[in-house]
Amino acid sequence: MSYFRTDIRAMAGYAPGQQPGGGIFIKLNTNENPYPCSAKVLTAIGRAAAAGLQRYPDPSASAFRALASVLHKETVAGIGPEWILCGNGSDDLLTIITRALVGTGETLRHTNPSYILYDTLAQIQEAVCQVVDYRKDWSLDQQFTAPDDRLRLAILANPNSPSGTQIEPEQVLKIANALPCPLLVDEAYADFANSDCLSLVAENEKILVTRTLSKSYALAGLRFGYLVAQPQMIEQFSKVKDSYNCDALAIAGATAAIGDQAWLVKTRTAILATRERLTGALAQLGFQCTPSQANFVWCQHPVKPAEALYQRLKADGVLVRYLHYPRWEPGLRISVGTDEQIDALLTLLKRYGLG
Repeated sequence: MSYFRTDIRAMAGYAPGQQPGGGIFIKLNTNENPYPCSAKVLTAIGRAAAAGLQRYPDPSASAFRALASVLHKETVAGIGPEWILCGNGSDDLLTIITRALVGTGETLRHTNPSYILYDTLAQIQEAVCQVVDYRKDWSLDQQFTAPDDRLRLAILANPNSPSGTQIEPEQVLKIANALPCPLLVDEAYADFANSDCLSLVAENEKILVTRTLSKSYALAGLRFGYLVAQPQMIEQFSKVKDSYNCDALAIAGATAAIGDQAWLVKTRTAILATRERLTGALAQLGFQCTPSQANFVWCQHPVKPAEALYQRLKADGVLVRYLHYPRWEPGLRISVGTDEQIDALLTLLKRYGLG
């Protein structure tokens, strides 16, 4: 153990949601898409594999970047492939951005409650992590934009996890303009929301937007994400990424995925309808649900403790996420599954005497 840095030995490390290795579970704990990905993705991956894997992949994922820039051209003024950096999931991009901007003893700022990986990234950099609590209405006060000579990066998950809430683009722009450092807007769930912040990238070079194909495109197992930022920012971040951080199969599959927008519209529509039904049904069972702009619902029950419900559901074969953040009441984050999966969940909750 003495071989490792003191701060690495001391840190807990990021703990992902449970991925069951055996048994039969209804899995509503890690915000995965419950539907199969576009058939075009599987075809593209098959073709890429058949072409051979003996050579390194395109280090910049040129095909994806070209198509993504076309997809977003009506949103981001002047966008081209040079505005996009691809990664091994958006977590890879979060790591790249943090490594590039935040040095030892410098400061990274994020919100609470939110994605707990941000803390881990700061710890790896031996950076100071400033955590700003949301207000009870899920807005942010001036603490989030407060000046700090050592502040190098602020991160805003939008829509946020676990709450599913969203800060509107106009307010995000005001936040970015007030900050002395870049603002990373983590839009892992933006495809399920009513708005997004992509257009802001062209207005302020400090605004960085990350996206993932894990959620809306049903490609959590493929690991592919991308960053949209102004070209002078992308140029610097590219120096930090691994040489070949996206493999040939992932590039092929991801490019096919964003090329099938009809599939995305159909799947998004189904998930939003189920989200609305789930929220209403939970409310009827007595849960307090935060209105969600993501593919999950954050809820608490005034009588039944969240942890006890989590454990009971797990024993009955349904996985949800129990989360407890400092200064906030613990709750359950329930991913939107298929209608059949949600029916099974609701049946169990009624069996427990809720409602």
